[in-house]
Amino acid sequence: MTSFPRPAEGTWTEHYPDLGTGPVSFEDSISPRFYELERDAIFRQTWLSVGRVDDLPRNGAWFTKDIVAARTSVLVTRDMDGAVHAFHNVCRHRGNKLVWSSKPTQEACGVARQFACKYHGWRYGLDGGCVYVHQEEEFFGIDKSELGLVPVHCEVWAGFIFVNLAETPRQSLREYLGPMVGALEEYPFDAMTERYTFRAENNSNWKVFIDAFQEYYHVPPLHTQQLGPSYRNPEATFEAAHYQLDGPHRVVSTSGSHKHLFPEEHLYPTEALLRSGNMGPWEAPTIDRALAGVNPGGVKRWGIDNFQIFPNFELLIYERNWYLTYRFWPTSYNTHVFEADLWFTPATTARERLAREYAAITVKEYALQDAGTLDGTQLGLESRACASFPLNDQEILVRHFHKTVADYVAAYESAGTSR
Repeated sequence: MTSFPRPAEGTWTEHYPDLGTGPVSFEDSISPRFYELERDAIFRQTWLSVGRVDDLPRNGAWFTKDIVAARTSVLVTRDMDGAVHAFHNVCRHRGNKLVWSSKPTQEACGVARQFACKYHGWRYGLDGGCVYVHQEEEFFGIDKSELGLVPVHCEVWAGFIFVNLAETPRQSLREYLGPMVGALEEYPFDAMTERYTFRAENNSNWKVFIDAFQEYYHVPPLHTQQLGPSYRNPEATFEAAHYQLDGPHRVVSTSGSHKHLFPEEHLYPTEALLRSGNMGPWEAPTIDRALAGVNPGGVKRWGIDNFQIFPNFELLIYERNWYLTYRFWPTSYNTHVFEADLWFTPATTARERLAREYAAITVKEYALQDAGTLDGTQLGLESRACASFPLNDQEILVRHFHKTVADYVAAYESAGTSR
């Protein structure tokens, strides 16, 4: 799709006539049957972001990722030549989960030269090859060269590791990401290696939480105390400056609050002391490289881009030269796991470190406020008291997201591939 600067005489939504402007049903967020279709139509067919090369800091490093929606666990490795691989985390002997640490149900990471199955001792190399079969002579003509781990399609883009569980992906990763997201490939993500992580298990459909990050219409009522004084009243309004669609992906750009420009009397004491907040440390690090792909709408007072990469990955880039990622992993039709990672250039002083830690705390507070609505939203939707809901112009990405999900499921059903 083409992006449209918002003209005075029109609206964002009306420039995408295939989206419509009528009420939207959220049955896709409360139907167990629809969730079962999503698992195969989306999570076993699309490219999924499972981590970064930072998660494989040296040759021999590995990590596992349990993708419950796709009914599998993935093992991601960096071999001794530095190449990144992904495999189904399943022993070829009896189907045991191959790599785990304290519990089979928990994800793990580490460094190794081989992986040994805890059940019967079969071993595999970092490239997935089967290198040892315990009491091999008792088997009937097996060939270890044919019993390697089952590979998963794996590609790295801008340092992000993606996997695709389809037997044959319809597109390469770069084709799938398209021009809007692809324009970020040269952004200096690799310069931002100081990381803060949090994770939460939520009692809501995965799409319900994603919807919370697709518009800024909710910001004045929900995040009142984190905004500037002009927004701390019930009548305050806030509107994003740019929306853009590209295939299944979306971006919303906003000015943000730019608290680093506020007079000190309009700041909380900790903000003024640490010179940091929800928009990140105020002293933006100097990065001697072009900030490729950001602010695609040319917003004059740009603060944040939220690139939403279908189906479940969000990449938020901040004007203060840091970034944030969200991942939403379904575990049932009304539960999911939320993962967040904040990435900064490494601090060089204690003050810089405190500024980064304070930014992480305030971002977490924002996320907790958003998450605090999820149980209530899920309960309200599951009551089926309302069959559909009106969406305003700022909620164009919500409308697009649910249409995209529906389109993927419909195409899957029409192809006759549902289980």
